Amino acid sequence: MKVILLEDVKSLGKKGELVEVNDGYARNFILAKKLGLEATPKNMNDLKLKRAHEDKLAAQRLDEAKAFAEDLKKVQVTLKIKAGEGGRLFGSISSKEIAQAAKEQLDLEIDKKKLVMPAPIKAVGTTMVPIKLHPKVTGELKVVVQEA
Repeated sequence: MKVILLEDVKSLGKKGELVEVNDGYARNFILAKKLGLEATPKNMNDLKLKRAHEDKLAAQRLDEAKAFAEDLKKVQVTLKIKAGEGGRLFGSISSKEIAQAAKEQLDLEIDKKKLVMPAPIKAVGTTMVPIKLHPKVTGELKVVVQEA
């Protein structure tokens, strides 16, 4: 019997896949636990339409991420902090402070977890901080650190 999986089933397949299983296994496990649907022509068509809708939404999210990355190139965030000799900061600037400053100064909601910083900023100057907006799109935000 052919079955369309509604959820991931270990050692059988992922959600949305069409798999061939024994009739008893389908009736007693897959269908009984609502892990899948029988692959009727109506269900196959519904699956096709659902995949088309998901593809359309994914393309729309990708376009939005690209547009947001372009907008980020035009703006900058300025942070002021105490610094010692040679422009070395007392402390450091983390992704949390950058996200908070972006919200206050630019009114942009940026998740601090999406900021890709190998290490906190520890010197005065300008730094380009990469932001992971989408699996295929990475934008950059200009962060200017000044002495207070």
